[in-house]
Amino acid sequence: MGPLRRVVATAQNGLEVIRHGGLETGATPSPFQVVERTGMYRLRHYYPESDAAENGAPVVMVPPMMMSADVYDVTRETGAVGILHSMGLDPWVVDFGSPDREEGGWDRTLTDHIIALDEIVDHVHDYTGRDIHLAGYSQGGMFCYQAAAYRRSRHVASLITFGSPVDTLAALPFGIPEGVAVRAADFLADHVFNRLAITGWMAKTGFQFLDPVKTVRSRIEFLMQLHDREALLPREPQRRFLDTEGWVAWSGPAVAELLRQFIVHNRMVSGGFVINDRAVSLAEITCPILAFVGEVDDIGQPLAVRGIRKAAPRAQVFEYSLRAGHFGLVVGGTAARQTWPAVGEWVQWREGHGDRPVGIGRMAIPELHAEGETGVSVATRLTHTVATIAEVGVEVGKGIADLASETVRGARELSGEAARALPRLARLGQIQPRTRISLAGVLTEQCRKGPHRECFIYEDRVYTFADVNRRIDNVVRGLVHCGVRPAAHIGILMDTRPSAMAAVTAVSRIGAVSVLLPPGPDLDEAIRLGGVQKIITDPENLDRALATGISALVLGGGSIRELDIAPGADAVDLEHLDITTIELPGWYAPDPGVARELAFLLFTGSGETLEMRQISNHRWALSAFGTATAAALGRGDTVYCLAPLYHSSGLLVSFGGALAGGCRIALSHGLDPARFSEEVHRYGVTVVTYTWAMMRDILDSPALHIDEIHPVRLFIGSGMPPGLWRRTLDRFAPAQVLEFYASTDGEVVLANVSGAKIGCKGRPLPGSAEARLATWDPTTGRLVEDARGFVRESADGEVGLLLGRPSASTETLPGVMRGVFEVGDVWVPTENLFRRDQDGDYWLLDSKHTVIRTPHGPVYGQPVADALGCIPKVDLCVVYGVRTADTEVAVAACTLRENRAPSAAEITAALDAVSASERPDLVHVVPHIELGPTFRPVPGDLPARGLPKPTVRSWFADPDTGTYKRFTKAVAVRFAGVGAGPAPGAR
Repeated sequence: MGPLRRVVATAQNGLEVIRHGGLETGATPSPFQVVERTGMYRLRHYYPESDAAENGAPVVMVPPMMMSADVYDVTRETGAVGILHSMGLDPWVVDFGSPDREEGGWDRTLTDHIIALDEIVDHVHDYTGRDIHLAGYSQGGMFCYQAAAYRRSRHVASLITFGSPVDTLAALPFGIPEGVAVRAADFLADHVFNRLAITGWMAKTGFQFLDPVKTVRSRIEFLMQLHDREALLPREPQRRFLDTEGWVAWSGPAVAELLRQFIVHNRMVSGGFVINDRAVSLAEITCPILAFVGEVDDIGQPLAVRGIRKAAPRAQVFEYSLRAGHFGLVVGGTAARQTWPAVGEWVQWREGHGDRPVGIGRMAIPELHAEGETGVSVATRLTHTVATIAEVGVEVGKGIADLASETVRGARELSGEAARALPRLARLGQIQPRTRISLAGVLTEQCRKGPHRECFIYEDRVYTFADVNRRIDNVVRGLVHCGVRPAAHIGILMDTRPSAMAAVTAVSRIGAVSVLLPPGPDLDEAIRLGGVQKIITDPENLDRALATGISALVLGGGSIRELDIAPGADAVDLEHLDITTIELPGWYAPDPGVARELAFLLFTGSGETLEMRQISNHRWALSAFGTATAAALGRGDTVYCLAPLYHSSGLLVSFGGALAGGCRIALSHGLDPARFSEEVHRYGVTVVTYTWAMMRDILDSPALHIDEIHPVRLFIGSGMPPGLWRRTLDRFAPAQVLEFYASTDGEVVLANVSGAKIGCKGRPLPGSAEARLATWDPTTGRLVEDARGFVRESADGEVGLLLGRPSASTETLPGVMRGVFEVGDVWVPTENLFRRDQDGDYWLLDSKHTVIRTPHGPVYGQPVADALGCIPKVDLCVVYGVRTADTEVAVAACTLRENRAPSAAEITAALDAVSASERPDLVHVVPHIELGPTFRPVPGDLPARGLPKPTVRSWFADPDTGTYKRFTKAVAVRFAGVGAGPAPGAR
């Protein structure tokens, strides 16, 4: 072609592009019929004239939210619809339309799209009588995953996705650090897309900026070939689609929900995303999955796409990897040659026709990559991009971008962890006696920050902070109507449920004191000690509450249930009060609590050892914010609260830490291993709380079905026995255990943050009270003083009573000691004895009241129980004293796992970890050890039974050899008549 003809051809073709937006190709789309039309979507059935009896399996294709449904039919010959039809399949396409052209389109949410897709699966199934192969590109594939999980794979034969990211934070475009992406997405969701939508041209421009090199190159190539119409025509439909015709608008609420759920919280992987107020997890998908992976895809990066293998552990997951970018997976020559033929062969194989297609293989569990890696090898990326970069001369820009990315990435750890921890610690340091802070006040703050964020999950339903705050305000009106005033002592006798937390928070909002009542035989005594004036109870505990003779206020179960209350009973059903008619009195001011004021009363021990502990607002805040800091709790966490509220771990660590961290709180109906298994995956539980041996029932149950890949990262609580600790780590690897000790007296909070020393209580949390050990004489039960009369501080390895230095808000509490280590100092004693090792870590020994004083010295229960509990055959262990003649014998009782008793050698080896003089005199196996209301193993009636009987499952400490031997009748006579004798000794 001569120069003149070339100029003329360029001008003619350019004019046509200007007038029509592109070159006229004469291509026609594939024929389709709209078989279902709603305000949300139009369902296209392609090639409707085909014989329904001869149609193959239905394949329903879902476009991304920002792209036209025509992405599957760009050209009749090379598009998805045409190729799949030619292979004998029945293609269907979902057309969501464009929000700017649909009535109410700008108000669409992500949930609207999932519910629509749920309906579509039912429509196509009813129309064809067959299960559906659901396919989606990019975000359309995410819709498919979410809809299949929502339906729990009902009527879904398989899922097929193309470049659909699941683990969105594993591989972000351009190597953006996770912390930066999360904070940016959070800001955009809360402050931008709640007011602004994305138009079609904005979507197009944004995606072109994701690959500017390719965009510039394609436009240069188009201009350079504008004279050659025949060369441009084959690619013209694809160019027009990607440059002009293929983009539609995004509604703001849908974008905000996408960012909040799947970027900020990454709940495609962890589970617990919310659809129609219901918690859903991809772990509920059971149908086969085929994921197409673009080897050079910078949007749906391979590592993010392969996240489906972790997110859906119960499904068979396959992948097909091809050298293509994001758009090339579904549009263009590569898609026509590889993608769509592979899809057709996959469907035929799943329908029982033919073998597994070549190129489709099982997806492996993604390996951890170094930070910044995305699953695409450097060689692959260089091979694909180096020529393109050279063409447009952007080497310098690329180098600057890489340098900036590495710089930001290097600050990731500091900007992530410190950004959460430092404000919390600073806040604790600023609390003064008159600082307004309370449980209700913290919830109000969280609601103000994000009223539409999820607060609770219960029975698969999700409640936002606004919902919970509204519920609490309603409960407040009911309580005020029933005579509850500030500073009143209100008993809480409820199971762990949302209504119990609402009751505690409502009492705090009024400024009254919650008395957390433990169920069981100590209820009446707890009511007396706590000075309870009224009891808030749930229907399950109503009879217990009425039996106390105190006015009962019933909360929980909703207004639809009826209560069987005897006539004349002093009970009010708060659920049936008409709160709209209740006027709040003039004295009411919400959240009046200040740091120094009493907020809660808790109880420790049982029977004769039952004691009441006072918890101020400052003490609650210290544990709550300290827990959130130590456990790195954030808005992406879902905390599964198993610990009961009447235990300090439940109130201070579980509920308090989750609230202070802004986490989502998941509650359940009691301790049920089968339900635990389901809800951990469905809710996306990342943190599980516990007390003492609570995890034992879960681990021992055959109903426990936790997949190898699970969302749990941490267990937090107090009192877990070391043997159970190890079993928990093994069963839930790679999760860790964070053991707390929170003194109910004073403000000492210890935490074993590293988890390296199993059984250790750790070190004082930053922001908590200063802790010291005062040397304790277990024989006299008194502190040891020096020559000047001051208490001697315990050296490393020495037994000491734990003391905490009080803050200004707690110096006036009863039990404060002054002039302990120096003139004028102030300390609050706890009830517990500890040892501190050379690393500065604290090890709990016993309560000062339960030390067993034997002739060979004091025996502390915790080290003995921990040592025996580390024997794999031992289940639970308690240590107690038995009086015989004129002395006391230390006895350890154990229950067994699988009824296999340890040998004398195993017992001896285990107790080698305990100092010789502190070992028990006798060890024996019992059929059952009682668990208290908080799952703490307790001796129960074992001390009253006296010395154990000589059997093949009882042993005594031989002081001559330092070993444990069979406990015989002859030895039993000596123990009963003469006493325990000298120290067991050491080998």
